[in-house]
Amino acid sequence: MKKLVECVPNISEGNNQSVISKIVETVDKFPGVKLLNVDPGKATNRTVITFVGDAEVIIDAAFNLISKAKELIDMRNHSGEHPRMGAVDVCPLIPVSGITMDETIKLAHNLSKRVGDELSIPVYCYENAAKEEKRKNLANCRSGEYEGLENKLSDPLWKPDYGPDLFNDEVQKSGATAISARDFLVAYNINLNTTSTRRANAVAFDLREAGRIKREAGKLTGKVLKDKNNNPLRIPGYFKNLKGIGWFIDEYGIAQISYNITNINTTPLHEVFDKTCERAQVRGMRVTGSELIGLVPKKVLLDAGKYYLAKQNRSKAIPESQIIHIAVKSLGLDELSPFDPNSRIIEYMIDEKNRNLSKKTIIEFANITSSESPAPGGGSISAYCGALGVSLAVMVANLSAHKRGWDDKWEYYSKYGEKGMLLQSQLLDLVDEDTDAFNSIMNAFSLPKDTDEEKKIRNNQIQIATKNAIEVPFRIMKICFDSLEIIEEMVQNGNPNSITDVGVAMHCAKAAINGAYLNVRINCNDLNDNNFVKNILSEGLSILDQASLKEKKILKIVDEKLS
Repeated sequence: MKKLVECVPNISEGNNQSVISKIVETVDKFPGVKLLNVDPGKATNRTVITFVGDAEVIIDAAFNLISKAKELIDMRNHSGEHPRMGAVDVCPLIPVSGITMDETIKLAHNLSKRVGDELSIPVYCYENAAKEEKRKNLANCRSGEYEGLENKLSDPLWKPDYGPDLFNDEVQKSGATAISARDFLVAYNINLNTTSTRRANAVAFDLREAGRIKREAGKLTGKVLKDKNNNPLRIPGYFKNLKGIGWFIDEYGIAQISYNITNINTTPLHEVFDKTCERAQVRGMRVTGSELIGLVPKKVLLDAGKYYLAKQNRSKAIPESQIIHIAVKSLGLDELSPFDPNSRIIEYMIDEKNRNLSKKTIIEFANITSSESPAPGGGSISAYCGALGVSLAVMVANLSAHKRGWDDKWEYYSKYGEKGMLLQSQLLDLVDEDTDAFNSIMNAFSLPKDTDEEKKIRNNQIQIATKNAIEVPFRIMKICFDSLEIIEEMVQNGNPNSITDVGVAMHCAKAAINGAYLNVRINCNDLNDNNFVKNILSEGLSILDQASLKEKKILKIVDEKLS
């Protein structure tokens, strides 16, 4: 498995497109790296660049970008709304898959050392890569910003983790860079119908973890209250792992609250949005929409969409794209500019699944099946047949959830519908996986066999491919059998007007199970592992027998309700 890492450098240039393009080009053309998003901001004079790559190449790509930014950006001439201290202000590394946080921390330190040694840029390591507690918080590392960097570098307590501690001509131009290893951070701005930064800040202070400074008698201008160590006391905000500040964006002509959500599990974006709406209204303001900066994990928008569906007492058993659409509209993510999920959700940008078949139209799929090509064959058709069966069961669940007079049951039907949507997705993936499995066998047979060593390699690959070609249709059998739970529930308790749809769902599921088992059997003939063959055929027969019993029970109920 690849060790996939996301890198999100923020450069201190948001207006000069020529400069931005030259910096982005360093990663866009870097072998083994995929550029995901470039998000410039004029008022902030800052661009967020997002790319992913294998751990082996991500550091080289990031280093090249930082080097080019140092060459093209002069911090002595920079101004913008966003806090910053360098040409590349921050450069976080985020583990995506196949890599631990500890491994990512090592990468961050390797990059930091190279940037400090080879580019002579002061580097502060923050978040999980921090070498001491006070440096975990980026705000501490960046305090004083570029304008205070000379004093900071001369302070022994703030000596850079890597690179020079002198504010020489080179550092005056480049500034300093903060490098980290961290979890996903969601940069999220909420729009207000006001131009008042002070009022936007008041709402931000209500929500952010740091809250606000505690004052005597609760007055805005009251004396600051302090603890026994003379540190200001604070009134904490509503959310953990949330940073926030208000600002005025001249480009939009409105004030915004700019949030950083550093843990999407403890601090869901939709809860931040709703609480902001509530606290803004208390102060006579209204939230008009919001915007995401850079990319976002799919979970953030799926959770939001499901949250708003639940508030409407609506079934959550709808396609992923529709859930995300509900999230976008509920959060007003398209108020300032169009929001395209395909270019803003990280999983969609790095999805490497081969879905050549399941993405075709039904006419295209039927035509390619009827062609003289041996694939797609019975396994892919079985998977698709099973997907249609469970889709019908989900349809009945949704119709039941929205049936007049059954409003108090919507959660019950939504729960079964969501289970069905998960099975549907798995079966659609298996449409392609079964054809891929067949092609793998053909590829193995085409390997050279001129020498004994080549024959050995070829035979081994044939056996590996054959075993996979057995396991794929067997998975189809098991998933289709799991769908019978939903079909049975709908035949007993679903909308009676859809009883025939449940019957068709049962026929589809049973046909899929039967068809997948035929593919298991034929491929077992070519596998040398007798114990594996014996066990999987036995399990397959057991599934067939249980499915037949379920089929009789379900179709009997269908017949009785029709009569």
